[in-house]
Amino acid sequence: MTGPEELWRDALANGRFLLQRTDDGQAVFPPRAVAPGSGTPLEWIEASGRGTIYSVSWIYPRPPAPPYHVALITLDEGARLMSRVLDATPEALAIGQRVKAFIGESDGAPLLLFRREQEE
Repeated sequence: MTGPEELWRDALANGRFLLQRTDDGQAVFPPRAVAPGSGTPLEWIEASGRGTIYSVSWIYPRPPAPPYHVALITLDEGARLMSRVLDATPEALAIGQRVKAFIGESDGAPLLLFRREQEE
């Protein structure tokens, strides 16, 4: 039997960003076997890939390693997840910015990443 995280990672490997949804429409992340609290079944849905930066933390390791960050993203569907926003500097990345997901790669495995949406 394949677990929820494996199904989610397989979808990423096939270019799809999926979320789960409870029977009352609440988006759930990370993937799990049943809905939190109720234990009811979850439905897989295609995520919009859009969201807003809820928080961001910059880490400044000892040189020569470059700084990096971890961002908490609130997806338009309502779930929150941690990821990175590519091509961002501490000055350019801010809480409340709109972002769009894409599937990148790390060590040969698919990885969910984000880019800032272009301001119109």
